[in-house]
Amino acid sequence: MSNQSTPTTNLKLLLTLCCLFLATIILAGGCRTTNVVEDSSHIVVTEVYIITGEEIVVTRVIELTPTPTSAPTAVPAEDRGPVTLDISFVRDTVPTIDPQQNVSQDGIDLIENLFVGLTRFNHKTNRIEPLLAKAWDISENGRVWTFNLRDDIFWVKPLNTMVDGLHDVKAVRPVTAGDVVFAIQRACSSKPNTPDTFTLFIIRGCEQVNTTPNATLADLERIGVTALNDTTLQFTLTKPAAHFLTLTSLWFMRPLPPELIEAHGDDWQSEAEAEWMTNGPFFPLTPELKTLQINPLWPLPVGGNIDQVNILYIPTAKDALALWQGRQIDLVDVTNVDVNLTDERIANKLQLVPQQTLYYLGFNFDSGVFREPGIRSAFAAAIDRDKLVEELFGMQATGLRHLIPPGAVGSLPAGEVGQGYSPDYARQQLAANGFGGCRLMPQITFLVSSSDLSLQQAELIRRMWIDELNCTEEQIKIEQVQFGTLLANTRRDGGDVRPDVWELAWASYYPDAHNWMGDLLHCEDSENRLNRPCSTEDDLIRQANATFDEGERTTIYHQLENQFFSEGGIMPLAPLYIRNERRLVHTWLTYTPALFGGEHYDTYVIDADRKALEQSR
Repeated sequence: MSNQSTPTTNLKLLLTLCCLFLATIILAGGCRTTNVVEDSSHIVVTEVYIITGEEIVVTRVIELTPTPTSAPTAVPAEDRGPVTLDISFVRDTVPTIDPQQNVSQDGIDLIENLFVGLTRFNHKTNRIEPLLAKAWDISENGRVWTFNLRDDIFWVKPLNTMVDGLHDVKAVRPVTAGDVVFAIQRACSSKPNTPDTFTLFIIRGCEQVNTTPNATLADLERIGVTALNDTTLQFTLTKPAAHFLTLTSLWFMRPLPPELIEAHGDDWQSEAEAEWMTNGPFFPLTPELKTLQINPLWPLPVGGNIDQVNILYIPTAKDALALWQGRQIDLVDVTNVDVNLTDERIANKLQLVPQQTLYYLGFNFDSGVFREPGIRSAFAAAIDRDKLVEELFGMQATGLRHLIPPGAVGSLPAGEVGQGYSPDYARQQLAANGFGGCRLMPQITFLVSSSDLSLQQAELIRRMWIDELNCTEEQIKIEQVQFGTLLANTRRDGGDVRPDVWELAWASYYPDAHNWMGDLLHCEDSENRLNRPCSTEDDLIRQANATFDEGERTTIYHQLENQFFSEGGIMPLAPLYIRNERRLVHTWLTYTPALFGGEHYDTYVIDADRKALEQSR
């Protein structure tokens, strides 16, 4: 028999000594309850004693000597079964997967994988790629777009028969140009009230139909979308618009089978008798949308190896985190969950995903302070964005010195252009524009929303202006109002209530530079809350959106970023930061996250052997 002690022997000895030690110093009492919790690294022993009527809890932790684990052994694919992606949705109900009615990110993720689009936004390259449309032509005037469609993408239904451990599908019929026409007519009509329909008003007749109650079939047919035949689709636009190609990748332009809507109406997803058909790289096994499976009839190559997506519906983000920690799901969103990032096991698996919402300060061009570009540049250059985001958000935001955030067609990486924080430059600009310092200026009204975070942000920025520009606290008057009042008071026609500077944010409606330069900043094609007079830069914005060569178009947007936001630029507004989503990702998963739109599950790669090994521990 070996004399070597074991963890169990040590545990018994510890408990005996514990009781004997306490017995020598306590007149009455003893061990009442023993609780032992053991895992692969340690044993936790909790003892509860009753001592003269009081409970005393004694806890001991015993570290165990780890047992060497054998190296992972690859399992043949035929023995392993399907490669699964395990994810969670923090919600109680199944999301809407109707492309023209969806309002949630979970729904967008599902639509992206269940229904084919004319094109697809590549999250890795920030480019639009062919999908249902294999090629397209644009007329000389830029208003007529003709798409040539594939004939080998089908509407499918799942079958009960199995092939290699996966369900087979039945091809019902090919997806046709008529299906897309039906989707566009449905999106443009006032029913089912498609969110963000206004982005499609670039299509001739779409806006008129959207504002016509009870539009007739004749009204719908006047929309500028026509099926020339089953594989040829034509759009007629109201003006040249290069960003239209980006719009064709959006979820609400994806077709549903017309026969499904005609049989069951807009509530088809809740109809038990409805026989669903999908046409994407995955299909749902049941209406509960808990399992998606790769479509065996999908004709295009996929970049990943996922056979099946398992979705767990979880009540809270904290519960989802617990599942991730238990290795039951592959990744989890912890943006709004307290996580110990000092724990290397967690920090090493943290992924920051930048969002396409820009927070900025708007300048009133009619203000007695901010009429001149040098003054606007001075106040923008005095803001230390890194310090600002660190104070407010830590790692959950990234400072931005230019307008277009990463992850859009025509965008630049964060920090590549723009003047950024430069106190010396800021003071030089004040001096060059006739002010030796901020104190010689009129009082500045700084309008922000009513949230505590907005007030904290405004106070931090004011402190930077005090420190770098020699302003006084009394000189910069921070006013808090309800968000609706902030929007009303910053309108171009706001008159005397318009502040000198204000906080706002702009979120992408579609991942394209035009959504920023054109829809937010152009002097005539946007709201122009700044009341900025038109300049040659506005001509460039229109030129960029009438340029159909991708490289040339991107070059123009980079030129605009410099002319607006670099040193000596117009500085119409002061970009501040974009927020980041925090995800925890297990090391067996490799993927490119979607910065806009839906996740592409068919590009995800799972190291199945590593996942199985980690889950077995």
